[in-house]
Amino acid sequence: MPLTIGLKGQAEALVTEQNTAAAVGSGSLPVFATPMMVALMEQAAVNALVGQLEEGQGTVGTHMDVSHDSATPVGLKVWAQAELTAVDGRALTFAVTASDEAGPIGKGIHTRFVIQNEKFMAKANGKAGK
Repeated sequence: MPLTIGLKGQAEALVTEQNTAAAVGSGSLPVFATPMMVALMEQAAVNALVGQLEEGQGTVGTHMDVSHDSATPVGLKVWAQAELTAVDGRALTFAVTASDEAGPIGKGIHTRFVIQNEKFMAKANGKAGK
């Protein structure tokens, strides 16, 4: 199925003690962790592709180039948006943004590759001798 430039996805989360920099080890303060923002951006990109891939296909993230520009304290809602901006064979490029209830908190570019799920897992499991 051909993928269309402009596909959009969103993901959201509540900032809790469990997804702070202090909890995940990316810092010492109780604010939304950068790795968690990146994961939310990836989730938004995955959500943009729901219903768009062929049977047995999936995507994997391969590159993320983002800035985390504003801290978010515990208790606020955060969300990420992803928009498909380029398709080059199996490579998909997304513009990603993240915001909280006070405004933008991050932005960047995310690349994913379309894969065949079974083939990908066989190769990955081969590393462990499975």
